[in-house]
Amino acid sequence: QVQLVESGGGLVQPGGSLRLTCAASGSIFGINAMAWYRQAPGEERELVASILSNGQTNYADSVKGRFIISRDITWNTAYLQMNSLQPGDTAVYYCNARYANYWIKGRNGMDNWGKGTLVTVSS
Repeated sequence: QVQLVESGGGLVQPGGSLRLTCAASGSIFGINAMAWYRQAPGEERELVASILSNGQTNYADSVKGRFIISRDITWNTAYLQMNSLQPGDTAVYYCNARYANYWIKGRNGMDNWGKGTLVTVSS
């Protein structure tokens, strides 16, 4: 069993930066991808960024060029460096991890996303 805990959120002014951390614990051997999602008030949860075992990264168009996803080589930790933050980035951010093609959170609509970490971009 794997546990994923997000941290690093907070209140930041427009144009500022934050780095989110996803700490994985438990039976983490076998993880082959990690990803960050976010959910703004009244909106659906959306994929923000992902990183695969081959090093490929993918970003939502809305954050491309501003956010960077990275991970420790052991898959113990993933990060989301967020730069040039905008009010539209305000959301609860969640991390996820994949074994083969199975994601730990949200499989079959399962409500196991946890608390996430809240990012508020406001002056």
